[in-house]
Amino acid sequence: MKKIIIILLLLLPFYIRAQQTNFEKTNGLETPTYFDIIKFYKDLDKASDIISMKEMGQTDAGYPLHIVLINNDKTFDPKLWHAKNKVVIMVNNGIHPGEPDGIDASLLLVTDIKNRKIILPDNIVLAIIPVYNIGGCLNRNAVSRVNQNGPIEYGFRGNSQNLDLNRDFTKNDSRESKSFAQIFHWLTPDILIDNHVSDGADFAHTITLITTQYDKLGAIAGAWLRDNFEPQIYTGMKEKKWDLIPYVEFEIANFNKGVDMFYETPRYSSGYAALFGTFSFIPETHMLKPYKERVQSTYDLMNVFIRKASLNAVELLAKRKIALMAIDKQQNFPLKWVIDKTQHSKFIFNGYENDTTRSETTGLPKMFFNHAKPYTKEITFYNYYKPENIVTKPYAYIIPVGWYDVVDRLKLNGVVVKKLQKDTTILVSLYKIVDYKSRATPYEKHHVNYAVKVEEKIDSIRFLKGDNIVFMNQVKNRYIIEMLEPTGDDSFFTWNFFDAILQQKEGYSDYRWEDVAAAFLKNKPAIKNELQQQKDSDTIFAKNASAQLDFIYKRSPYYEPVHRRYPVFKIVR
Repeated sequence: MKKIIIILLLLLPFYIRAQQTNFEKTNGLETPTYFDIIKFYKDLDKASDIISMKEMGQTDAGYPLHIVLINNDKTFDPKLWHAKNKVVIMVNNGIHPGEPDGIDASLLLVTDIKNRKIILPDNIVLAIIPVYNIGGCLNRNAVSRVNQNGPIEYGFRGNSQNLDLNRDFTKNDSRESKSFAQIFHWLTPDILIDNHVSDGADFAHTITLITTQYDKLGAIAGAWLRDNFEPQIYTGMKEKKWDLIPYVEFEIANFNKGVDMFYETPRYSSGYAALFGTFSFIPETHMLKPYKERVQSTYDLMNVFIRKASLNAVELLAKRKIALMAIDKQQNFPLKWVIDKTQHSKFIFNGYENDTTRSETTGLPKMFFNHAKPYTKEITFYNYYKPENIVTKPYAYIIPVGWYDVVDRLKLNGVVVKKLQKDTTILVSLYKIVDYKSRATPYEKHHVNYAVKVEEKIDSIRFLKGDNIVFMNQVKNRYIIEMLEPTGDDSFFTWNFFDAILQQKEGYSDYRWEDVAAAFLKNKPAIKNELQQQKDSDTIFAKNASAQLDFIYKRSPYYEPVHRRYPVFKIVR
């Protein structure tokens, strides 16, 4: 019996090495099902003491979200990793399960680490979400990615609520995004890699990369990312025979005028992570390239990130610490960024000439990218941004207790929220929503507000015991301001959380208000003069009795003060 056990132990490494992913078994033609993916990671967990898979929160699909941790120390507590100055790299896969490149690349990577084909550096910890959008992964088909070259079957973009999860990182409509926030703040990753596949123009490059907008990380950390770390990633991929280029929206790009760096707002994974000082990247492989090549390029890119993060670990962690300390001390925060056309870099683009032929479908001329006419061109790349819409950090925000949906999301993201202990009248700065527009069609369960204009004033407001107060002495300050300032790109106001204030709740009957308004104007000569001036300057208004009654009503004490009053208040000191 002992001899049999010894033989089995000797053969075990060969058996484990013989285990292959579905991708390998089919020579790069297929990607595994969700259940096969989870089983494979469970087997890796059992086979290696440096690998641990944990369940971390629920999803809209009813299945738990998993995180796979790989650490040579065999410890799986993020606090210990950070105490030992390890670089924590978080990898997110399958946010769009029709783009499964990262799913297969990660399976190969972890298998190779377990088999020591790749040696994970001691100063690196990997934390991998095997499949983020489980509902979409279960919804397998072979037709929804009509422009994509493999695999044979794949998942669907929408999750179990038909949400695009790559627009849900701040509004948190899905259970996935709620679980992601918990995982993210538990890990506090130094680097985030969110693997994708692009859809658009045809060109020669297999893989492109979105990098966090440098300026969002602060002057020191951002400059280091742009001038030091990111170029090392490009060099590393060049050594692996991949011509990595920045991701741009090639279908709308004008190469003669130059192309802009992708504008990542906090709804996206990289924009969200940047709010917390994390160096973030979104690889985008090219949908027309063979699936095997796309997976290999993703695998190589993650390996390059591991190597370069290890080599630069001391400086990387120091720069991120500087970025986080700067957030704590920062007084003025930009809510919008615009391209700075006075600065730029260059990259070499290998493309195909646009050509025209007769369409077999319509019989009309059609455009196509002619592979018989390749070209190489140096492209001007505008990758510098300048801040706009700058707001000053208040001492604290106050959020009345009824807006618990917002407060719950703040807490989910690690924001410390306290309660007022008694009814209190406080002098605050408040916003009035003067103007806004809403999208005519629904977008990710919302009618997004935009072009928001506010008027700010100081007033004394009575708050109640139990109302929420958020002091601005937190490392999460950047996130708090982005979410609570109504003119932010992805603020809670932008995503409709406060739309109830935009509807007037009380009103009047014209015939009754006529008499009350007349009595009111007798004691308010200034308002009466203002009314007359408006009639004199606006002939349409002068002929509209209802408009005039409304004009008076909105300047009277009968008009509800909460209409269009933004229900987040600022204590300024």
